[in-house]
Amino acid sequence: MLPLIECVPNFSEGNDLQIINQITEAIESVEGVRLLNVDPGKATNRTVVTMVGEPRAVIEAAFRAIKKAGELIDMSKHKGEHPRMGATDVCPLIPIANISMEETAAYAQQLAKRVGTELNIPVYLYEAAQSNSARNNLSVIRAGEYEGFFKKIQLPEWKPDFGPAVFDEKRGGTVIGARDFLVAYNINLNTTSTRRANAVAFDIREAGRTKKENGKNVLDENGKPVIIPGSLKAVKAIGWFIEEYGIAQISINLTNINVTPMHIAFDEVCKKADARGLRVTGSELVGLIPLKAMLDAGKYFLQKQQRSVGVSQKELIKIAVKSLGLDELTPFDPQERIIEYMLKDTASSKLMGMRLDAFADETASESAAPGGGSIAAYVGSLGISLATMVANLSSHKTGWDDRWEEFGTWAAKGQHLKDELLRLVDADTAAFNKIMDAFGLPKATDAEKAARKQAIQEATKFAIEIPFKVMEASFAGMEIIKAMAETGNPNSVSDAGVGALCARTAVMGAFMNVRINAAGYDDAAYVKDIVAKGNDIQDKTILLEIEILKLVNEKIGI
Repeated sequence: MLPLIECVPNFSEGNDLQIINQITEAIESVEGVRLLNVDPGKATNRTVVTMVGEPRAVIEAAFRAIKKAGELIDMSKHKGEHPRMGATDVCPLIPIANISMEETAAYAQQLAKRVGTELNIPVYLYEAAQSNSARNNLSVIRAGEYEGFFKKIQLPEWKPDFGPAVFDEKRGGTVIGARDFLVAYNINLNTTSTRRANAVAFDIREAGRTKKENGKNVLDENGKPVIIPGSLKAVKAIGWFIEEYGIAQISINLTNINVTPMHIAFDEVCKKADARGLRVTGSELVGLIPLKAMLDAGKYFLQKQQRSVGVSQKELIKIAVKSLGLDELTPFDPQERIIEYMLKDTASSKLMGMRLDAFADETASESAAPGGGSIAAYVGSLGISLATMVANLSSHKTGWDDRWEEFGTWAAKGQHLKDELLRLVDADTAAFNKIMDAFGLPKATDAEKAARKQAIQEATKFAIEIPFKVMEASFAGMEIIKAMAETGNPNSVSDAGVGALCARTAVMGAFMNVRINAAGYDDAAYVKDIVAKGNDIQDKTILLEIEILKLVNEKIGI
């Protein structure tokens, strides 16, 4: 798989769509780059753009965008609520897949050098791309903003890393670097006071505030101001007034969502705002967010309600959006705001994107795929879905209030297996197509014959592994199905029984596909091992099915 990086340049224009469109057109002119999101803000007069692609393509697109922004934006006339110092204010690169932070930083340095040399824009490196720890923090580099830049750039310690040490009145300066994924997140308050919003921001941000007594800074024994740290780590925040919405906000950068997730920041702001007589009315996401952050938020708010977290991704996201008020100011479309959904290859989920009748029609058609492997995976997903349903019903059963977490844990496991089996529905058809493609390779020369044979063997092994994964996932689901038959809502015991029948069918059907594909694979030792493992899973599944059906029939009673 190719390395992927994300680039999130921030341009100092949020109102003129003609300018914004010309910048994004420059990005889209580069092959191999996908423009994921364009998020203009009127009050901040700033547009955050998100793109992703292979590193060399991304830095080419970023260069063209920086060049175009410098041509179109006049910083001498710019006004906005957000701190800024240039037409392209900041341009971070973020490693997404199959690339290290060190490699990403090297690409940031290449981009910075080219911008400084070819465009003659003063460029500063930051975070992972900057080796000088005294100037790797964005807020330190940007201190004084555009208005103070003409003096700052003349100081020896603030000589740009690349480009001329001369104030560029029209384009300003640019900061380019490499960093981890950052979530830009604004929380809405029921006030118009920037001062009060700032007070809450200082309460939560890691940097905190300077301690004061009688209006004066308190100094330590070394004569330096005493700092009262904020309550949240890996959080930067300021307060501002957004005229567009007529409210004040806490503008937050979550620099490490593993340390402080979005939902924790939201709840903490709610507490601190309430202590100051303010109320949080909702929040706003700027740019994109990882799927996990939304799912974690949904689970967090369900757990606070003592409800099962074993619900679908769609439901978890809905709970997160409503709990965080992400749709208060503008509609929130998960398909356009969650990075994994934006990167999703629709071709890889063709079958799962179909209606049930269309899926059946496609299966019944004269094409060889989808076939038994995909059907086995789908039947397996239905089996574990039934067990997950029983777990969720049990979690909310009247009189079982103290067992919500027990059944919620089972439901969450079931959802995970369901999602994996649904993925394997399309994966099995993809495996079949891969074999067909390999057989279609040329075989005129000895070299072509060798390459064709190797491709066929690789595709065959892939076609063995996919149904074997179906077997493993469906067998794993039997544990949940049995638990629901034994301890779940007795009114739904027949559903657990049907789930067991589906899981057995999925295991046995998938094993047929493992064996028929293994017949064409040349590695005898591998084939012997995989078939032995498959027989073991099949035997255990059949025994479990008998055990579960005995339980079910005893509880049904007639």
